[in-house]
Amino acid sequence: QTDAALNPGNSGGPLVDSRGQVIGVNTAVILPAQGVCFAIAIDTAKFVAGRLIRDGRIVRAYIGMAGTNIRLPRRMVRFYRLPAESAVAVASVEADSPAERAGLKPNDILIAYGSQSITTIDTLLRILSDEHIGVRSSVTIIRGTEKLTLEIVPTRRKSREDQAS
Repeated sequence: QTDAALNPGNSGGPLVDSRGQVIGVNTAVILPAQGVCFAIAIDTAKFVAGRLIRDGRIVRAYIGMAGTNIRLPRRMVRFYRLPAESAVAVASVEADSPAERAGLKPNDILIAYGSQSITTIDTLLRILSDEHIGVRSSVTIIRGTEKLTLEIVPTRRKSREDQAS
């Protein structure tokens, strides 16, 4: 979220910091919300641009869950010796999805994918690139008071073209 002034139809472009470094790309505005604007992080923009140049499209891995960013209680972070104080709470799991087959359930707390710590939903989305399609990986969760490791095999996310045919 940014306070950059955007106008529908004629704005966008780089979001720069006070040193003139591009840190994002301004993309959207919600006019009824007092002009709240949003930007895509530069690392995400670079990844997408590179894939569009290389492949002409973006192919993503799909696991079939919705999640929300949460702040973990300090006691939980210490008890499980977690590297971060945030994670992703599983909000829902789609039927017959890789997440359901792996055993993920609503209210699970996703703390790692493979060896990578999951601190936000954006972190998880960055990990789920095309290289992970069909590759068995572990996900580490906290369910209730148990720390569990589950095996998951992401599939290819269906594109709009795939769904239309």
